[in-house]
Amino acid sequence: MANQLEQAIKDKTATIGIIGLGYVGLPLIDAFVNSGFKTMGFDVDQNKVEQLQAGKSYIQHIPSKTVTNWLEKKQFEATAEASRMKEADALLICVPTPLTTSRDPDLSYVEKTTEAIAASLRPGQLVVLESTTYPTTTRDVLLPILEATGLKVGEDYFLAYSPEREDPGNPDFSAAGIPKVVGGIDENSLRIAAALYEHAVVNVIQVSSVEIAEACKILENTYRAVNIAMVNELKTLFDRMNIDVWEVIDAAKTKPFGFQAFYPGPGLGGHCIPIDPFYLSWLARKEGQTTRFIELAGEVNTRMPRYVIDRLSEFLNQHAKPLKGSKICMLGVAYKKDVDDPRESPSFHLLDLLLERGVDFTYNDPHIPKLPKMRHHNVPAMESQELTPEYLAAQDCVLIATDHSAYDYDFIVKHSKMILDTRNATKNVTSGREKIFKA
Repeated sequence: MANQLEQAIKDKTATIGIIGLGYVGLPLIDAFVNSGFKTMGFDVDQNKVEQLQAGKSYIQHIPSKTVTNWLEKKQFEATAEASRMKEADALLICVPTPLTTSRDPDLSYVEKTTEAIAASLRPGQLVVLESTTYPTTTRDVLLPILEATGLKVGEDYFLAYSPEREDPGNPDFSAAGIPKVVGGIDENSLRIAAALYEHAVVNVIQVSSVEIAEACKILENTYRAVNIAMVNELKTLFDRMNIDVWEVIDAAKTKPFGFQAFYPGPGLGGHCIPIDPFYLSWLARKEGQTTRFIELAGEVNTRMPRYVIDRLSEFLNQHAKPLKGSKICMLGVAYKKDVDDPRESPSFHLLDLLLERGVDFTYNDPHIPKLPKMRHHNVPAMESQELTPEYLAAQDCVLIATDHSAYDYDFIVKHSKMILDTRNATKNVTSGREKIFKA
């Protein structure tokens, strides 16, 4: 079976199935299509499937013309029929791995997907988990489900882990341009998975086990979360001392060694960085240990939205305005600049706090025309407002939560009464700086 699958990969006659057609799955399809493979996309959301079948994309950095190109080349089809997974030679799992309300790992999407694969698993298939998770997931969660079919891993089918490293909105790195870490359950699985990715990405790094590959992704994102927490904590201190933390960081990063710049913000956003450290701390508790450093970082980052609202209230008070009843426009609800991805965006934590305090809330985001439904937030039905001079002048404060490049900050400052800038987006604005406050 191994030789047959390897030959099909080498000849590019293998069909690649991508399960989960979101911000990870679609770029992955693009990478494999561009390398000459036929692909199948699986998703439980029939609406997504129908849009893709019609050549329409719902993700900003994968334009519709790209999807149309896949279809015209006859190298892609989308389906919601899980039974068709048997048609793919390789199945790459790109489903969400969120947290529960108690901040424990929620692997329900991974487990249901694996069960769906097992229902039609056939000899000669490769299964790769790409979803971010804690070490031991592939071996302890996926493997037993697949082994229950009676097929033997490493002989009949193959199982590996390769963490996604997507960076939406970053023009310097596409899915194909980011090195891929790959770990296999056994030597055959590792060899075959590495051979597959070598066709689609710039570089493949083979590691000795699936646990190493799983831990690698957790380390990457925990590293960022901890360092962001440090600058967030310094920001709250420096604000009290009337020291601009942004200027401090810009000065520090002139050192050519031993320092990497991280920046504060209104909280952490995106699917991975706010979540992965809690996966690690959960695993530590399971092993009877504590990860106090990581948990402290989580606490610091989690309380940043509340800090922003406290600063907003403080600045409004300076202008004899109570927070309750004030007109507040939030700029940006995406989790980072220049993307249409709202997952785990701190803007929704800010929204919760603002509505609790009775503000007259509106928003603008050029990338998100309507507020989406969110699992852990009570989001009102609302559309993005046009940033006219009249609209801006009517607001008591404009809160910059996401620093999109599309914003004309000189224009915004000129026509606004007050700006609360959480991203240092207005650093180059020279006129009207007396209106700008940082948080």
